[in-house]
Amino acid sequence: MKLMGRFEGYEASSIRKDLISGLIVGIIAIPLGMAFAIASGVKPEYGIYTIITAGIIISLLGGSKFQIGGPTGAFIPILFAIVMQYGYENLLIAGFLAGIILVLMGIFKLGVLIKFIPRPVTIGFTAGIAVIIFSGQIVNFLGISGIKKHEDFLPNMKEIALHMTTVNLYSCLTAAISLVIILFMPKILPKVPSSLAALVVSSAVAAVFFNGHVATIGSSFGAIPSTLPHFHFPEITWDRIQTLIRPAFIIAMLGGIESLLSAVVADGMAGSRHNSNKELIGQGIANMVTPLFGGIPATGAIARTATNIKSGAVSPLSGIVHGVVVLLVLIIFAPYASHIPLASMAPILMMVAWNMSERKEFARILNTKTSDSIVLLITFLLTVFTNLTTAVEIGLILAVILFVKRMGEMLTVAKVLPDPDNKHEKVRSHMVYEGHDCPQISIYTIEGALFFGAANKFEKSVMDRIAHGSGILLLRMGKVPFVDMTGETNLEILVEHFKRLGGIVLISGLQPQPFEVLKKTGLLEQIGSGHLFAHTGEAIDYALTRLEFSKCLGCENFAFRECGALSRGEYRKGFS
Repeated sequence: MKLMGRFEGYEASSIRKDLISGLIVGIIAIPLGMAFAIASGVKPEYGIYTIITAGIIISLLGGSKFQIGGPTGAFIPILFAIVMQYGYENLLIAGFLAGIILVLMGIFKLGVLIKFIPRPVTIGFTAGIAVIIFSGQIVNFLGISGIKKHEDFLPNMKEIALHMTTVNLYSCLTAAISLVIILFMPKILPKVPSSLAALVVSSAVAAVFFNGHVATIGSSFGAIPSTLPHFHFPEITWDRIQTLIRPAFIIAMLGGIESLLSAVVADGMAGSRHNSNKELIGQGIANMVTPLFGGIPATGAIARTATNIKSGAVSPLSGIVHGVVVLLVLIIFAPYASHIPLASMAPILMMVAWNMSERKEFARILNTKTSDSIVLLITFLLTVFTNLTTAVEIGLILAVILFVKRMGEMLTVAKVLPDPDNKHEKVRSHMVYEGHDCPQISIYTIEGALFFGAANKFEKSVMDRIAHGSGILLLRMGKVPFVDMTGETNLEILVEHFKRLGGIVLISGLQPQPFEVLKKTGLLEQIGSGHLFAHTGEAIDYALTRLEFSKCLGCENFAFRECGALSRGEYRKGFS
């Protein structure tokens, strides 16, 4: 049996592999789904609903063969903030809007743009999210009671400090058992899902020895229903759209980044190749459908996707199986899940935070002590102490500003003259010094992009030196790869200024992009097609024919090899 597309080359013998990998990932996803939902400020069953609906849809419609979709830790801060500020119903609407944004991004083939988000920004907010997730589980780990939840980090830390006297020893013991199993189970029994084992064992110990002394899912959120909720379309109004569009955009961006990053990881592990735009469309549709069944926003889960591949997955069928497995567990075992202690789940989320913190990469970028370090640190601090929306916006703006500044600083403008000691008489800046410069010909080498961040520097560098006039200005632009309208305008000002002084402007080595820009604006016509040269030598030969030879008589600067003859009045043939 062979199917097309992502099922191309699929054989009947592969079904067993997909069933096994889907079963394993489904079992792993259950505790994570509940934990992510609780940390996001909603009931644990909403995480289960997300795994089922989004997991199946992403596998069916996404652009990666092995992608496992569902709730992830990256969403926790933004979802918690929406729930705290606007409520659960508006969270569903924000997720739905994010789905629309993702679909549009995929349709307009914007998947590649997500890859251009600077690494310091993504590492910064990822590390910030990790801190928020980790710190958010201190309450459940220690069993602190009387806590009032806040949207911001500092008020939450203050609440913990004020209520430290309410630490529950039974919760601490339950959490410690769970943590020990998570840490050591992979070393002893690597094939057993450590998070599930930690949940089962610590829950059993708490039920037998600490019954009634530890907060559970049931005591905190009520019993988990054993069925999916009925289809419900949230009431979407224009006012709600205006209110939720910013958080929805952040959800979409985070979802896009994480899903495409997960797909890239999957490609590296399996030797496959994903379709980024199709992946965004699949993610978008999943996030549009999931809220209709009470689920929270979802994206590609890197750890679960990697586990899926390691478990022998062959096709997207494994992802579909993983969703079905979770559905069956919900139907059969939902009543038992109500007895899971919150303290058992806290270490699971703490380990998720630790693993997603990118601590080594964070330290590496920070130690470079460059502008990237500043972007990283500010994005991280804003994520922790304000909110993710602000952090991403300011991080991106700051990254762009610093990039423009760096690029502007990279532009160099140097006055040059031919070096007679060089075999090909290459022009060099060190050849220009007092007593060795041509009063009539000014040659400048420009290196770097001529754009809004550097155009003024270019104009000023040249203008200051030609203020008193010079017959001929030669601009060597062979190392100018890009010119924008600001750069073109500054170049035009320079050309007009020089022509008003009675001089002419020559350009050599003009690259294709700058050529097209200057052609479209009419500046090439203003300069004159006869004043464009492929090579500097040709331009210099032309410039020498345009000299006022009377000014050359007696000149002892000898900037060019022809200057000796010109100084003596020995005009060669070809000079006019």
